[in-house]
Amino acid sequence: MLAASGPPWGSTLADRLADTGGGSQLITAVAPSAGATTGRLTWWERRSGRWVAMGRAPARFGAKGLTEGATRVQGTDTTPTGLYDLPYAFGIRPAPVGTAYTYRPVREGSWWCQDNASFHYNRWVEPLPADCAPGEAEHLVGYAKQYAHALVIGFNYDRPVHGRGAGIFLHVNGKGATAGCVSVPEESMRAILRWARPERRPHIAVGTESGPLDVTRY
Repeated sequence: MLAASGPPWGSTLADRLADTGGGSQLITAVAPSAGATTGRLTWWERRSGRWVAMGRAPARFGAKGLTEGATRVQGTDTTPTGLYDLPYAFGIRPAPVGTAYTYRPVREGSWWCQDNASFHYNRWVEPLPADCAPGEAEHLVGYAKQYAHALVIGFNYDRPVHGRGAGIFLHVNGKGATAGCVSVPEESMRAILRWARPERRPHIAVGTESGPLDVTRY
């Protein structure tokens, strides 16, 4: 018999989330603990009232682990936990065949502004505006492997709080842990882009298996 305090019999991780964003597609990125730099990413679809796993991949997180998204501080190399939308995709390489998301091509003049003094904080800019210092912005074309394909994670995006963090993406693996993003192998990133449908309002839930940052809280 299942213990009364445990999850409902047969429920999936996605079924146990406090909120899934209201859509019928979902991504979960889960680390074993707050200090972990690796974990598991799963993408799900809502079918007949239940969440069904459509694919899985090993995931990488920030070099300093994970932290609560609502109180995260920029420059800490931590991945923000929480539930976020996925505004659009981008990449240096062409979108995989079948991609339905808006997909912005990365050009030589494409930057992501992370300058806390800039009006364009936490925004794609092209070209780099005068109020965004080059040393406080990410030159997207300079990350040929990581940004071959990516999805913007809507952390601190709609109404950016300066100092909380900018440029949090789901992207292709680099050499190791990230500076705060979530990354997966390239073939998995391509599969996610072919799978994701904006009309199904996919979200990503980032968290840990248990504890204060438990992914099911979000």
